[in-house]
Amino acid sequence: MIVLFALVAGILLAYANGANDNFKGVATLYGSDTTTYRRALVWATVTTAAGSLTAVWLARELLERFSGKGIVPDALVSQNEFGVAVALAAGVTVMLASRLGFPISTTHALVGSMVGAAGASSFAVDWNVLSSKLMAPLLLSPLIAILVTAILYLTFRRTRIAMGITKETCLCSGREVVEVVPLGSGAMAMTRAEELSVTLGTNVSCRDHYAGNLVGVDARQSLDTMHFLSAGMVSFARGLNDTPKIAAILLIVPALNSLTATVVCGLAIAIGGWFGAKKIAEKLSHGITEMNAGQGFSANLVTSVLVVFASRWGLPVSTTHVSCGALFGIGSVTGQANWKSIGQILLAWVTTLPAAALIAWLVFSLLT
Repeated sequence: MIVLFALVAGILLAYANGANDNFKGVATLYGSDTTTYRRALVWATVTTAAGSLTAVWLARELLERFSGKGIVPDALVSQNEFGVAVALAAGVTVMLASRLGFPISTTHALVGSMVGAAGASSFAVDWNVLSSKLMAPLLLSPLIAILVTAILYLTFRRTRIAMGITKETCLCSGREVVEVVPLGSGAMAMTRAEELSVTLGTNVSCRDHYAGNLVGVDARQSLDTMHFLSAGMVSFARGLNDTPKIAAILLIVPALNSLTATVVCGLAIAIGGWFGAKKIAEKLSHGITEMNAGQGFSANLVTSVLVVFASRWGLPVSTTHVSCGALFGIGSVTGQANWKSIGQILLAWVTTLPAAALIAWLVFSLLT
C-alpha cells in the first residue's frame, strides 16, 4: 500500500510542478506579444519534455541529492513513509500555489518537506549540508539573475543603438502590422488602435517593434527567432533541473529504475503544464513587468544559462527564482516593475518552506 501511495504522490508532485513551472520559460514570449498563449504553451511542453529525458544522463547528481541522502540519515531515507511524506507535502504545496496563481519553487517545497518529515521522526537534519549545498544556491540565484539580467539588457540596448537598430510603435492585428505610428505617442496609438479595431472588425493592439537590419536580416525576425530559442533553452533547462528532483522520490517504487522514473515524471510534468498553467502564465507574463521582445530575450538568456550551469554541476537552483529574478531585473531597469505583484510573489516564496514542512510533518506522523 505504501508503494502505491509513493507512486500517486510522486505523480501528483510532477503534475503540480508542470502546472506551476512549465510556462516560466515562455512567459516572455506571451508577455511581449511575440506569440499567442497556445503556441507558447506548445513550445514549453515540447522543450521541457526534451529536458526531462536528457536529465537521465546529465543530472544524476541531482537525482541522488534529492533522494534525501546526506541531508538526513540514510536510515530515514530508506523508510518509504519518508519519501511519500516529502512527495505528498511538496505536491500539495505547489498545487495550491498554482491554483492561487503564485509561481513558487518546487525545490523549496521539497527542501521544506524533507525538513518537516525529519522533524516528525527521531532523526536529525544535517544543517551544514542543507545550508551549503541546497539553501545557498537557492537564495543566491535570484540575486545573481537580477544583477546579470540588468547588466546584459543595458549592454544589448547600447549595442542595438550603436548598430542603428531603432524602435517603432506598431498597430498590429495578431502578427500582422497594420500601421506604424511615431514612437512614444501612446495616447494617439491607443486611440488609433480602437478606431482600427472597429473599422477592421478585429482586435488591433499597440506594440513596440525593432526596425532595421542585423547582419543583413530583418532585426525583428532575428530577435523573434532568438527569443524563441532562448525560451526553449529555459524550458529545456527547467526540465533538466526539476525532473530528477521528483524522479528521486519515485525510486521508492520497486518496478521503477532511474530511466522509467524520469520518463513517468516527464509525462506528468507535461500534462500538468498543459492543463494547469493558465494562472501562472498570466502572473508571469503580465503581472511582474511590461516587456518587449528584446527585454524578454535578455531575461530568458540569463535564466537558461544559469539553470543549465547549475544542473550540470549539481546545484539545485530554482528555475522559478531565477526566471522571476530575471524579470525583476528587467522591471527595475525599465521602471515598469509591478512592485505590488512582486511583493506577493516574494511572500509566497517565504511561506513555501514552512507550509511544506508542516504538511510533511503531519503526513509522516500519520503514516508512522
